[in-house]
Amino acid sequence: MSARWRNRITDRPHTVETLSMGLLLAFTLGGVILTRAVAVEEPVELWPGLALSVLACAALLRRRSRPLLVLLVTTGCVIAEGFLGYLLTPLLMGPMLVAQYTVSLRPDRRTTWSSALAAAAGIACTGFVVTDAHEWIIGLVNPAAWVLMAALFGSYVRVRREYAMARAEHAAQERDEEARRRVIHERMRIARELHDVVAHHLALANAQAGTAAHLARTHPDQAIVMIEKLPDVTASALRELKATVGLLRQETDAKELAPAPGLEQLPRLVETCASAGLDVTVTTEGRPHALTPGLNLTAYRIVQEALTNVTKHAATPSARVRLIYTPHYLTLTVTNDIGSRPASAADIHGRGRGFGLLGMRERALSAGGTFHAGPRPGGGFEVACSLPLPRAEESTS
Repeated sequence: MSARWRNRITDRPHTVETLSMGLLLAFTLGGVILTRAVAVEEPVELWPGLALSVLACAALLRRRSRPLLVLLVTTGCVIAEGFLGYLLTPLLMGPMLVAQYTVSLRPDRRTTWSSALAAAAGIACTGFVVTDAHEWIIGLVNPAAWVLMAALFGSYVRVRREYAMARAEHAAQERDEEARRRVIHERMRIARELHDVVAHHLALANAQAGTAAHLARTHPDQAIVMIEKLPDVTASALRELKATVGLLRQETDAKELAPAPGLEQLPRLVETCASAGLDVTVTTEGRPHALTPGLNLTAYRIVQEALTNVTKHAATPSARVRLIYTPHYLTLTVTNDIGSRPASAADIHGRGRGFGLLGMRERALSAGGTFHAGPRPGGGFEVACSLPLPRAEESTS
């Protein structure tokens, strides 16, 4: 059936109901006329059969609201027609079969099969009384079998509908769960971005302000230089924070948005750290690979957060950043010398007061890499992660 006709049937339920009942009445009256035509030796009255058929079809109009009562009425009409001498053919039993099918669609299975067995027993008793012994298969077994077949078909349709409803509910639950997971994942991503942007610049600004306050009495000229560099750090923080918040407010991706930061901005990050008094050395080993935007941002944020932790916690104002490119991995290592504040196990696993190490770990794992942070054997602290490099077709796409 085409979608056009399916929509027409759905939009006109009363018209479909009227046509269906009219067609069923025609078949039922045909069964009455067939009996009159076949019974030549013992002709039966035509009008009682026609009246009972019309009554049975009229009762079907209430089959949805009172299915058991309609089944009782239609079964009584069929039994009466059997005692009047009519052949209990599927045409004559049409209203009763429809009523039995309607009862079988109900969720109460016990009622379904109790009513089906009762109706089949009534039809079988009728056939047993009015049919000769050599015609029991046609007059007794065949009508009862039609009743049970209608009940079986209705039960099958009911099970199919219940299964379809269960699948729809399960699919809806899966969509809700997936939407919930996406919301949680997006919330964590936003939290990481804001933490990286705000914590890095505020740590540098705090370090510059502390150094300027320390030098104010002994070396006022150096303190003034340090204070003059402070607006650059705060302005950079405001720019990144504004860009991040502006990106979150966008309903759709805009082409004019500034690209996300990456490893190509490491020189600017080193200059910003130097303005806060942190000496950063960057070394690169191997042939640099083209990175996807997501992997490039992940690597940059990990280095940025590691340098932020050095600024806040290390006793020596120096750090070393090492980038190692291999055919399949990019290894990032950020180390600082001895004298740093000892790190506890809670800090290493990201369960302390801050979320820096936790954010770096989540970024590395989300990119399919590995992450390690902890004290070095010879002193100091080290942050190391290994990120899988994309294939050539992925990096150029």
